[in-house]
Amino acid sequence: MFVPDVHEFMLVSFVFLAAGGVKGVLGMGLPTVAMGLLGLMMPVAEGAALLVLPALVTNLWQMSRGGHLRALLKRLWPMMAGVCLGVWLGRGWMATPGGHAMLWLGLSLVAYALAMLAGLRLPPPRPKREAGLSGLIGTLTGLLTAATGVFVLPAVPWLQALGLKKDELTQALGLSFTVSTLALAGALAGSRHLNADSAAQSLLMLLPAMLGMWLGQNLRDDLSQDGFRACFLGGLLVLGGWLVWQGW
Repeated sequence: MFVPDVHEFMLVSFVFLAAGGVKGVLGMGLPTVAMGLLGLMMPVAEGAALLVLPALVTNLWQMSRGGHLRALLKRLWPMMAGVCLGVWLGRGWMATPGGHAMLWLGLSLVAYALAMLAGLRLPPPRPKREAGLSGLIGTLTGLLTAATGVFVLPAVPWLQALGLKKDELTQALGLSFTVSTLALAGALAGSRHLNADSAAQSLLMLLPAMLGMWLGQNLRDDLSQDGFRACFLGGLLVLGGWLVWQGW
């Protein structure tokens, strides 16, 4: 288990402050930024265990901020069930080196952000097919979560394809990421990477993550719908590029 000295503790705290700030602005990015940087210091599974409580609390905070939760739960429950299934199916992958998975995840994020900036986007699903497709998207997201500790693809493009507005999208992301975090925590506990020691260290990272998220949310509240879209896609591009660099 990773046990930091004072210098390492300050460094990891700054990682979570920065990751929380990104999440506050974009509604996502805490695990992507944190895992990309923590991967320089520790194995994927140990970094993911450190991430659990900051990710869970900030996602619950994001999920509860807005008035759309009941409608989103009714609409997105097949996706949430699929996430749990996917993490369970891929629960053994995190013990293996994740560089290639990070590389392909980053390339996919870059390609998606560039396509959206060029005016291309996934077509909205037909109402009769949405539930089935939502379950499939959730399962694929769960598999990638199990491999990388990052729960971005293909959940984010799918939620954007549903035509959700700024506040709905950020709350839907919070819901998706909360379920992904809980499923990931269960898998890590089963593999004994999440235990009393790692949970205590994860708890220490809550304060910098929440401070960063609060600062980022204040910035997001001042953005227009178009400004939020530009920041969102630009953030995806940067996050994807970071993962490509990490996995190369």
